Amino acid sequence: MDSCIAVERELEKVLSKFGSIKDYTDKTLGDLIEYVCNLQRELNEVPNENEIVATQALIMGQCIKKVKDTVARIASEHRDVHSAVSKVGKSIDRNFTADFGTTSAEEVFEGSDKAQLLNQVICEHFYRQGMLDIGEELVKEAKLTIDEHKKEPFFELNRILDGLKHHDLQPALKWAQENRQNLMQQNSKLEFNLHRLMFIELISQGVDKQEEIIHYARQNFPLFAGQHESDIQALMGSLLYIRQGIADSPYNYLLDPIHWLDICDLFTRDACALLGLSVDSPLSAQSINFVFVDSINAGCTALPALLNIKQVMLQRQVTGVWSSRDELPIEIDLGREYRYHSVFACPILRQQSTESNPPMRLMCGHVISRDALNKLASGNKYARNMLKCPYCPVEQTPAEARLIHF
Repeated sequence: MDSCIAVERELEKVLSKFGSIKDYTDKTLGDLIEYVCNLQRELNEVPNENEIVATQALIMGQCIKKVKDTVARIASEHRDVHSAVSKVGKSIDRNFTADFGTTSAEEVFEGSDKAQLLNQVICEHFYRQGMLDIGEELVKEAKLTIDEHKKEPFFELNRILDGLKHHDLQPALKWAQENRQNLMQQNSKLEFNLHRLMFIELISQGVDKQEEIIHYARQNFPLFAGQHESDIQALMGSLLYIRQGIADSPYNYLLDPIHWLDICDLFTRDACALLGLSVDSPLSAQSINFVFVDSINAGCTALPALLNIKQVMLQRQVTGVWSSRDELPIEIDLGREYRYHSVFACPILRQQSTESNPPMRLMCGHVISRDALNKLASGNKYARNMLKCPYCPVEQTPAEARLIHF
């Protein structure tokens, strides 16, 4: 995006210069043509047998000089336009690189093992999208071995989602009750929202369901009264309008179809969280082309920075540094959207924590890496058993620091 903006900025300069030069040229040439035409009319009025006097010769010389100066000035302005146009081309070459080969590693998918992993990812995508037949066919053709217990969660998830799309809440309610403990640990609202939607479905059927509605509320809502008291009060208040119809009451918002879309999204998000999966599939299908959406988007975000560092490496002749390491030569922030795990960078050493260099919490609450802690402790020559926090004056011993996990 920054590259497009940079090129667009140069293009706007060219268009602006074109517009100003056109206006100037039209006015200048118009004035010059009018001047020459007036002079020509004056000369035509003089008889042919009369000789040109000195004054007339001087006027003719001035006219010729004015024409030459005007043409030279317009030609100079025209050269400036050519210069501005060439800057657009240079800006395109600078901001858009046609050769992206140096920023990728083609060997990533080389080998039968990696090809099999790729096929497994594609199968998982088909299972997640509910295209079970296609997934099974790919398993046969690619000769993959996928355990049945790995397939079943996808089958169940799609079966429940299909029921929700047809306004059938029973499969989802059964699944939520079976996984209630895990859902409560992640503060999920799924089970309550399912009961809430079931209550709305019952109350929308009119006064004939009044006893069933009250029985359903007494049976299912007490468990959620502590966290969803206001929602339950609103639902019970809607019973006052059951005879005239909820659609003609202040509670008509309960019948909004958006609630069914929301429950599908909520179920997908919580179910994927329990399965340890991301909400969106890493593989997206468009026609017959398959692309790794997350990888493509992340790559497009990181590509400008990678191309810039590539140019710097080429100028300094250190291109081998990149290919000889398993990590990027610079840190690239892709934003929270593509951050899938916690990363701690030591504020002292400016390094990301690892298993051998984990984050350590000091007594004052500040967090640094273990390597930084050791360097601070070894750097204190006078009191080796004490160290001072680099951010506050609290003194403590290295043994008081505690290992923490993000």
